[in-house]
Amino acid sequence: MNPIFLSWGIALAATAGVILRPFRWPEAIWAVAGAVMLVALGLLPAHLAWQAVGKGTDVYLFLIGMMLLSELGRREGLFDWVAVHAVNFAKGSPRKLFLLIYLVGVVVTTFLSNDAAAVVLTPAVFAAARKAQTKPLPLLYVCAFIANAASFVLPISNPANLVLYANHTPALGLWVARFALPSVLSIVATFLMLRWTQRANLGDTCARDLLVEPLSTNGKLTLASTGVTAIALLVVSAFDLQLGLPTAILGILTAVVVLIKERQSPVELVSEISWSALPLVAGLFVLVEVLDHTGVIRELSAFLRQASQQNQPMTAAASGLVIAFGSNAINNLPAGLIASATALQAHSPERVIDALLIGVDLGPNLSITGSLATILWLSSIRREGEEVSFMQFLKVGVVVMLPALVLALGSRLLTGH
Repeated sequence: MNPIFLSWGIALAATAGVILRPFRWPEAIWAVAGAVMLVALGLLPAHLAWQAVGKGTDVYLFLIGMMLLSELGRREGLFDWVAVHAVNFAKGSPRKLFLLIYLVGVVVTTFLSNDAAAVVLTPAVFAAARKAQTKPLPLLYVCAFIANAASFVLPISNPANLVLYANHTPALGLWVARFALPSVLSIVATFLMLRWTQRANLGDTCARDLLVEPLSTNGKLTLASTGVTAIALLVVSAFDLQLGLPTAILGILTAVVVLIKERQSPVELVSEISWSALPLVAGLFVLVEVLDHTGVIRELSAFLRQASQQNQPMTAAASGLVIAFGSNAINNLPAGLIASATALQAHSPERVIDALLIGVDLGPNLSITGSLATILWLSSIRREGEEVSFMQFLKVGVVVMLPALVLALGSRLLTGH
């Protein structure tokens, strides 16, 4: 068999494994297995595979920091404390609780990234649903969908944004000018359609006037660290620096301080974290590398360059739609990496890159494995005993994603230059 076709077949099979999860095995197993097979069969040189794994360093560090903060928040009662306040503010109305969680999700995604919305917000929302004595899934859906819908408000709202611009992100003022209207339309449309799909589950009443227990000292420390992390990410982004290292440092420092104060071993804390997200990311980076190694990205770049020269607006629109749906087929992390490499080699104009970014960020709201944030969300809700199937999510996603994508993409292209 032709080595190139065999490489593509293995990459596609591994990606299908991530999406479909045969035997209900974790997504990471399929991504890593595909990467190992590519190297073992000599289809991808080992040094290129290791280089590909190294390209994900910033993502690994970012996830480590966020997962540590999330686990500390759970252990120290921060999520329960936030949940009680949210339930009391809703005054017995699941509809108000839904709106409140959505607004909080917008803020968390905007200033801490979409992955943080999945890792940090989801446990707090589950705690809120439990204390409110209401169905958790409609509220949990908020965490998944807002994580992508608000992921291009700022450059730091999604680490993929920085990847797509090859670490030459537009200045904050220029970013806001280009993405403010698409972001608002995306957030509003997603809320309206998601709220409509969940209307039957939000018609009852929920608990109210819960007793508010004081937040512990370590809980306050975790809350403060999360706020400091948000500020640090804004500062680092303004200087066009990577986000992973400061996030990891703040997460580790917070964990060290809390453990020293409690005089506890880090073993229990570390064992409670879902580390499978890291090999999953590493495997996906290797799967993308094989596409570059076999010349796929070079061909895509040539096609994109020619199309942009002939009809830039049409190319931008088509690129945004293709990458939006393609992200659901291969996950938006590898899709974003492919789009970044392709646009960089093609010297694509800003209108095309912006359309690609909107597609990479918003398109994954269609399916359950469209984005890394949604996979992290899945891991979080499984930990709490909830499960959402591919078709169950797709039935909601097809209603929620399409209007938001059309409005966000259309508004950017109509106002672009």
